[in-house]
Amino acid sequence: MAVPTIKTLLWAAMMVAVLGVGASDARSEGARFSGAYLRYVCGVDGEGKEAVRGGHAACQAYISGVVDYHNLMLSMKMAPEVRFCLPVNTSMNRLHAVVLAYLNKNPQHDTFVAAPAVVMALYESFPCGGKKKK
Repeated sequence: MAVPTIKTLLWAAMMVAVLGVGASDARSEGARFSGAYLRYVCGVDGEGKEAVRGGHAACQAYISGVVDYHNLMLSMKMAPEVRFCLPVNTSMNRLHAVVLAYLNKNPQHDTFVAAPAVVMALYESFPCGGKKKK
């Protein structure tokens, strides 16, 4: 039987933490950002201002965490199947707008953890190689 490497163990631990694998009690369920909740905190009113007080900070922090995790996996040579390549000077406000637009167009993510929706939004708008996915 093969002994798991540190990279494998670290990857598994991060996946458990990010996806909440094995979390079955009600308290842990409530701690997750669903697609609907992320859309709610990322939301803007008719004037383009945050719909929820402090929502933009929570939204952008969540998106940043997904981007950081994606980059960590790449740096460890554990490339995710769905890769996105952000231009160097991409602002968090731009990422926020991209993710919010994606969530508004894709309600199928509402009841699931939001991280995969963030990845899909970024992949659609910032694919590696420069050609937008449609």
